[in-house]
Amino acid sequence: MDHKIETIHFYHTNDIHSHFESWPQISRLLCDKKRAHSIRGEACYTFDIGDHVDRSHPFTEGTKGLGNIMLLNEAGYDAVTIGNNEGITMSKEALSCLYNDARFDVILSNLLEEDGRRPEWALPYVIYITTSGTRIGVVGATAEYKTFYSKLGWEVLPPRENVKNIAESIAGETDLIVCLSHMGITEDEKLAVECPEIDVIFGAHTHHLFHEGKLIGETLLAATGKYGEYVGHVTVKFDTVTKRALQLDAELFRADSVKSDDEDIEKINNLILAGKQAMEEQVFYNPSPLSQNLFENSPLSSFFGRALISYTKADCAMFNAGIFLGSLDKGWVTKEDLHSLLPHPINPCLLTLDGEELMEVYELSLNEEWPGIEIKGLGFRGVLMGAMIHERLYRNRNGQLFAGNREVVTGQKYTLATLDMFTFGFFFPSLKYAEKEYYMPELIRDVLGWYGTEYNYE
Repeated sequence: MDHKIETIHFYHTNDIHSHFESWPQISRLLCDKKRAHSIRGEACYTFDIGDHVDRSHPFTEGTKGLGNIMLLNEAGYDAVTIGNNEGITMSKEALSCLYNDARFDVILSNLLEEDGRRPEWALPYVIYITTSGTRIGVVGATAEYKTFYSKLGWEVLPPRENVKNIAESIAGETDLIVCLSHMGITEDEKLAVECPEIDVIFGAHTHHLFHEGKLIGETLLAATGKYGEYVGHVTVKFDTVTKRALQLDAELFRADSVKSDDEDIEKINNLILAGKQAMEEQVFYNPSPLSQNLFENSPLSSFFGRALISYTKADCAMFNAGIFLGSLDKGWVTKEDLHSLLPHPINPCLLTLDGEELMEVYELSLNEEWPGIEIKGLGFRGVLMGAMIHERLYRNRNGQLFAGNREVVTGQKYTLATLDMFTFGFFFPSLKYAEKEYYMPELIRDVLGWYGTEYNYE
């Protein structure tokens, strides 16, 4: 039997999070590689595994993510899946039109409309056929943030089970199956064990990094970390007669190892400028300066605390001073000012707590070590935690805790307005299980803008 070996190349990125510092080099690398493989007659596909969008960057915020799609188009991507930053930090309306001008496939098997229909912009899988006739099935899925997706009007399905079902159903129509997984490393490892039909899992979400891939059974896991520091490359040697993958290899290219020039820096600066220009709209007039203080109450924290309480109708509010990345000057406040001040994709949340729970949370929040710790993740885009700010939540001279005008006692219910990041259980374990209402798609900067518009204070 005359064996013909086909070489298939996959390039992949994940969790860029709108870190465009190396994007010109990444784009050039991908285009150059695709051109070189084409000249040699080799199949080549480029994938992004989600969280390319991050609303903390002015270009992404100013263009509502459409600028990210333009960049992916220019770099010649073949397919992407979505991450939680595309899925739950954008409104349903914004996500539904995000990919209108995409020149690539959006492969996402586990997100549906509330009525069970599949969104027009998403495909559960795609089968690509190389010039040699090899059929490559590509399936994609994103992490299951059920509460958040439901609040936005989506239905999200369990991703791992969904991918397994699709992979098994298309196994007879394909020669290779690869998965674009924004599920995280633990889910990817389980998927590799449970679904040997999948040859390669391109991973994301947990920002894990595999310099040479990771083999589980005969399934290769590949991932590039975060922020565009690396571009991944998987090479498959495929026997077109026996229809078997003979060899799977993974490697990474450092994006900053690609030659850069002054034009690249200009491109990045132009992205920032374009974003800021798109956010020049005035939101409200600020009659006096609102300064911030990282380690205690400030005029800005007091203003924001009142905004949170007014918006949610809560008894009291609690948040950290580290969310403010600056102050607000006197004068007109623009969308760009609000974005610079509060770039985080963080939603407000209203918690209903028993008095005993509220007392416990209050005591925990007084931890003297917290203000100086660095926070990574949880949607937070600052550096330090800063002091915990309490608005209308205080102890009187006798040491009794009050929420608004009511003394906090066991057996009574109280409402606390806070940030969604405090409900994930990291700082306050009990809040993970508390009765809660997330406000979506509003971000905390939207609440501040709303309050400035509705309650122009003197």
